[in-house]
Amino acid sequence: MRTGQKLKKSGRVTLLDTTGVAERFEHRGRGAISNQTGRYERETRHGFDDGWDSVEDAADPLDTQVFDEVARTIITFNKSPDISFDRTVNPYRGCEHGCIYCFARPTHSWSGLSPGLDFESKLFRKTNAVDLLMRELSRPGYIVRPIALGMNTDAYQPIEREERLTRQLLEVLAAHNHPVSLLTKSALIQRDIDILAPMAAKGLTRVGVSVTTLDRKLARKMEPRAATPERRLETVKALSEAGIPVAVMTAPIIPGLNDHEIEALIRAAADNGARGVGYVVLRLPFELKDLFHEWLVQHAPDRAARIINTLRDMRGGMDYDARWFERGTGRGPVADLIRARFVRAATQLGLNRPRDPLRTDLFCPPGAPSDQLSFDL
Repeated sequence: MRTGQKLKKSGRVTLLDTTGVAERFEHRGRGAISNQTGRYERETRHGFDDGWDSVEDAADPLDTQVFDEVARTIITFNKSPDISFDRTVNPYRGCEHGCIYCFARPTHSWSGLSPGLDFESKLFRKTNAVDLLMRELSRPGYIVRPIALGMNTDAYQPIEREERLTRQLLEVLAAHNHPVSLLTKSALIQRDIDILAPMAAKGLTRVGVSVTTLDRKLARKMEPRAATPERRLETVKALSEAGIPVAVMTAPIIPGLNDHEIEALIRAAADNGARGVGYVVLRLPFELKDLFHEWLVQHAPDRAARIINTLRDMRGGMDYDARWFERGTGRGPVADLIRARFVRAATQLGLNRPRDPLRTDLFCPPGAPSDQLSFDL
């Protein structure tokens, strides 16, 4: 398949040729346009028209495959000063939601797979996740702090409905009064309100729901297998009514694509009971930049060059700037305007108040005396 003129890695984009890119090449229900080769591979594969008119053929159906994985550890620690948690637990690798902007896509390259279509169709379930969590929480030197559950890929992606790994992990955390935060764009989290509500009553949990756009058509293109914007807002309301602190993440903000919705998104969050809001400007590490550029050429060819140039202006002329405290916001006039608009709207609706920290003093490690049966007579 011809994808037209290749986007330059840096500098300004002035022309995007979409010759040969059409709806018939898409895999229905998938976000990425192609299966671009990961950065660790020695060979790079490109589709092209070989003269036999095969380029006219519709794309073959792309089924989701789920593989078992035996993990060595389940709690991953980080020292990033610009995020609010220092540890995460991810029951899955890859994500069927297929969000084209997902910063986790490049992690699939570690397994020799593509961050493109492979990321959303070749998934891994960590079969020993629950046992590992019990073991790691019971270590003598373990210091309790909130665990962020499902930050790399969505813990409530579609396969969770049958696998129930996320629910089992929550059951362990609840049984031992371990604080946990969650971030999702799935309505499936409502299934676990019976666990989350009692934890929230103890000050042990809070939830973030990602709402990128209120435009259903745009959402279908950007995040094809995630819940619709309406369902996500219903989820915010359901969690809030259950007494669970919930915030809405308007992320990512993409200048020229969804930034005009900032105020409307914050208003919708307030109307549905959210207690806070947050945002992140689109970031494009590693292979993600090429995948997103390709998606723009396909779905927004009239605006693609302007969007890419604006994003590069916010990153000092680069597609991505990994520096802490700037990677999620950018810099320059456009970044300043986004920040000012966001702060103003959040302040007007009372959604910028500090959040209470989750409690850590109730934690009872697995195997502690209170976990043992009493034989008192």
